[in-house]
Amino acid sequence: MATLTHFRLCPHSRSIRLALAEAGIEPVLRDERPWERRPGFLDLNPAGNLPLLELPGSTLLCGVYAISEFIAEETAGVSEHPQKMQLFPGSREDRAEVRRLVDWFHGKLHGDVTQSFLSVKVYAQFHAETRAPDADLLRALRASLRFHLSYVNFLGDQRRWLAGDDMSFADLAAAAQLSVLDYLGEVPWEEFPLAKEWYVRLKSRRSFRPLLEDRLPGQPPPSAYSDLDF
Repeated sequence: MATLTHFRLCPHSRSIRLALAEAGIEPVLRDERPWERRPGFLDLNPAGNLPLLELPGSTLLCGVYAISEFIAEETAGVSEHPQKMQLFPGSREDRAEVRRLVDWFHGKLHGDVTQSFLSVKVYAQFHAETRAPDADLLRALRASLRFHLSYVNFLGDQRRWLAGDDMSFADLAAAAQLSVLDYLGEVPWEEFPLAKEWYVRLKSRRSFRPLLEDRLPGQPPPSAYSDLDF
């Protein structure tokens, strides 16, 4: 059985959890606090980033890009399970667009917004930091988040799913990032109705249910986080 090393609010880990669930793979989950840079963890992945997927036979895959591509190759063209989602569907051009958007959400959205919100609202708690987050920083992060939500809104107006006609890993990457921000109560969904409509479709899938059940001790999400009709 596969083992996924993750942190509950790591968006990269969440996207892989979604991808595995869509592929019908149920891994054993192993919690890790990546900011601690634990020696045993660094022995497995010197880069120090999550997630890690350990496969039967001691194969170890490190990072969201390597793991997502592996899952895609494992499930591509599986005739006995044609109903299973393809992470990178369509033509070469279609797949290139999926990868562009994956990089946008897991690279730019994460770097612009999610990573900093996690640092000031989650990681600081584990470091026992009691000072309030910098107000100017929070304003800047919220403005940047609105920029990204406007882009999701635009894509939702132009396409059935973010990258085209079919759901893809681009949708899972975006939903994973936004689900973390939603857990932290930072997503102004009502200002972006098409983004909200798209997210509700993702949120209602069976693969999303374990994410909606995640909780951090002492830091519960808003009530709407688990509400499928929010």
